[in-house]
Amino acid sequence: MLSFKNQIILITGASRGVGAAAATRFAEEGAAGVVINYKSNRDAALAVAQSVERFGAKALPAQADVSLPDETASMFKQTMETFGRIDVVVANAGIWPAEDRAITELDEAQWCETMRVNVNGVYYICREAAAIFTAQRSGNVVIVSSTAGQRGEAFHSDYAASKGAVISLTKSLAGEFGRFNARVNCVAPGWIDTDMAASALRTNAAKLEAINAAIPLGRVATAEDVANPILFLASHLARHITGEILNVNGGSVLCG
Repeated sequence: MLSFKNQIILITGASRGVGAAAATRFAEEGAAGVVINYKSNRDAALAVAQSVERFGAKALPAQADVSLPDETASMFKQTMETFGRIDVVVANAGIWPAEDRAITELDEAQWCETMRVNVNGVYYICREAAAIFTAQRSGNVVIVSSTAGQRGEAFHSDYAASKGAVISLTKSLAGEFGRFNARVNCVAPGWIDTDMAASALRTNAAKLEAINAAIPLGRVATAEDVANPILFLASHLARHITGEILNVNGGSVLCG
């Protein structure tokens, strides 16, 4: 049985998609408080906060661009001032440049922006979490990567490289965090029906049909399909799992 009773959860990119679904699920499973990080859409974050509070958890919407170290540090400080501890950190915020671009067309600006958000943002989050978990002698990090980070993704090399980097970061930090009784794991989703993938999944019926046909389970994931494995990795049920990459892709990419 999952239980996050009395635990404080911080989720980045939690105003929509997987982050929003995870926030609600943590509250549903008894979390005492959920920090709902958002970059700009405060109204969406407040809607998630209402969902969280319906299950009895205290919600803290927290604006921060996690790719900026000062804003990330300020968010963690605000969380500690409000709750006094953090038990689970979900590093979910990220971007996916939707337009196909061959390496010859991939300009430096897009490359740097993808790395800044998808890699630096996770690095800053994990660094702040480590400082708190060291003092607590406990804690949990779940990083959201992608199957693209394991197999590569033609015409999306910046995205695949960024997601491969956080997979390596997961494995590296698992070895570091273990000494203070904390765990670091990663979920690697395939296609997810969220706003971020809307241009590919919701505007082209033929493309969606082709994507579904390539997935053994016959459909792309919902946000909840990814949120539930995040909860598993953060729970006591996974207490002896660290440094692991859990694929959530309906069997479409059988790698680990």
